[in-house]
Amino acid sequence: MEMEGNREQRDCATSSLERSLGHNPIMLILASASPRRRELLTQAGFEFQVHPAHIPEDPLPNEDPIAYVTRLARQKAEAVYETLVNQNFDSATIVLGADTTVTLDDHILGKPESPQDAARMLRLLSGRTHRVITGIALKSDSQTHVAHEVTTVQFLPVSEQQIADYIATGEPNDKAGAYAIQGSAARWIPRIEGCYFNVVGLPISLVSRMLALFY
Repeated sequence: MEMEGNREQRDCATSSLERSLGHNPIMLILASASPRRRELLTQAGFEFQVHPAHIPEDPLPNEDPIAYVTRLARQKAEAVYETLVNQNFDSATIVLGADTTVTLDDHILGKPESPQDAARMLRLLSGRTHRVITGIALKSDSQTHVAHEVTTVQFLPVSEQQIADYIATGEPNDKAGAYAIQGSAARWIPRIEGCYFNVVGLPISLVSRMLALFY
């Protein structure tokens, strides 16, 4: 781990986080519009607000996948924190930025741009083992913590008809690597090594450990 120096959501506080850590309340802000990250945080007992970050997500030339996701996570957290500071948010605010990518042979497979692009990615993953990497950044007024989680995912061979049928469901559209492990693609994944929730989009245990660093 690297250390560096809508209305209904507006009323959410971090009481569950306060109870779990036993300290003064903080305001946790998720800098992401991902419904999967919202669901994971909620299931884990966290209360939070959502303020999505809007930054370019293209990788830099020859950028390493881990460097890519940690850079984006940091930029998301910093961009949202700066916006909140200008809105006079409480100084106890902590912003959580996250970015997830799929990598195969160190090539980044982001969200597919079209059904054809989704089919291309799924053909690449078919019968292979790939990595899912999530970068996490937490930023407060005085601290920034950045880390990443890596999970290895094994894919069974997938036929062209299976790929076409899967794409027709629309499930791959907004998923890194063009699949969702928590969806119907689960039938093609016999084994993973590492954190399952990381593949869904947010390694909850890592986030919890990082939050503890603020006390």
